[in-house]
Amino acid sequence: MSDWRIYRGAGRPHGEVRRLPPPPPWRDFSDAGEADDGDAARRLGVERVRRAVVENLFPREEEIEAVNAALYLRRPLLVTGNPGTGKSTLAHAVAHELGLGRVLRWPIVSRTVLQDGLYHYDAIGRLQDVQLDRAGGEEPAVRPPIGSYIRLGPLGTSLLPSPDGLPRVLLVDELDKSDIDLPSDLLNVLEEGEFTIRELERVADRTPSTEVLSDDGGQVPVVGGRVRCTVFPFIVLTSNGERDFPAALLRRCVQLELKPPGNEQLAAMVAAHLGEGALEEGGDLVERFLQREPGQLVATDQLLNALYLTQRAPGAERVTRNRLADMLLRPLDEPR
Repeated sequence: MSDWRIYRGAGRPHGEVRRLPPPPPWRDFSDAGEADDGDAARRLGVERVRRAVVENLFPREEEIEAVNAALYLRRPLLVTGNPGTGKSTLAHAVAHELGLGRVLRWPIVSRTVLQDGLYHYDAIGRLQDVQLDRAGGEEPAVRPPIGSYIRLGPLGTSLLPSPDGLPRVLLVDELDKSDIDLPSDLLNVLEEGEFTIRELERVADRTPSTEVLSDDGGQVPVVGGRVRCTVFPFIVLTSNGERDFPAALLRRCVQLELKPPGNEQLAAMVAAHLGEGALEEGGDLVERFLQREPGQLVATDQLLNALYLTQRAPGAERVTRNRLADMLLRPLDEPR
């Protein structure tokens, strides 16, 4: 019986790490530097898999209606649901189907403020460049323009004028992780679709148009220090339901609660990512996932992880495979 383990805890160096199989499609970073939609490729799978995932997503009718309502009304879509129900994947699926390009992603943490999503001005970097020039003993003939020190964030980039008349897709991920002020701070930007860059507004009389960096990495012009959208972006705000949001934000959003995937959706996701054989070989794990206790919180990616790993450990004893499955399918809300 072959040993599936790479690390054995023996304390002696060896080269067994080269035996590692290819990563799961959702953890494959090999094309991250080449593809513009590397994040989508990981979430939806490599191109061969991604098409299968999206085309066989089988979204519920209320999900389709909510997406279309947000598109028609030019309002953000607030998606609530347990971890692993596909909230973030929904943004990538919409962008993929409608040909709206790379999804702009703004991950939210407890320290995130509105400014992080709009733009960042590197005042320290600009000061250091000036000091280095002076230390060299000669004043440069031309200093880098102020725009070289300004980079738009994901939200700021999504509000740039659209050259083709199509909206960008912005994913504001896990808004419920933010501090208490951020949801309210978003209100004006979401309502007006514009914001100002104070550092450029001050010099607008001398420099009406300034090139700045976008979240895509390219140079874009900002006129008069103001960024104003011509097409409102398709914005997906996700939440795990860990907190309530102010009514002022809720009334500006189309709200959708995502339920855990049903049998048809789950089968499509497993087959697309791991092949049809995964449903047969791991049928007991799929059944265990579907038959979990009501209210028990187990994410879909936990099932995919368990299926992938148990399939990659064919030489392991049955008791070992069961132990791996128990470890990976442990309910998220179970006391540790």
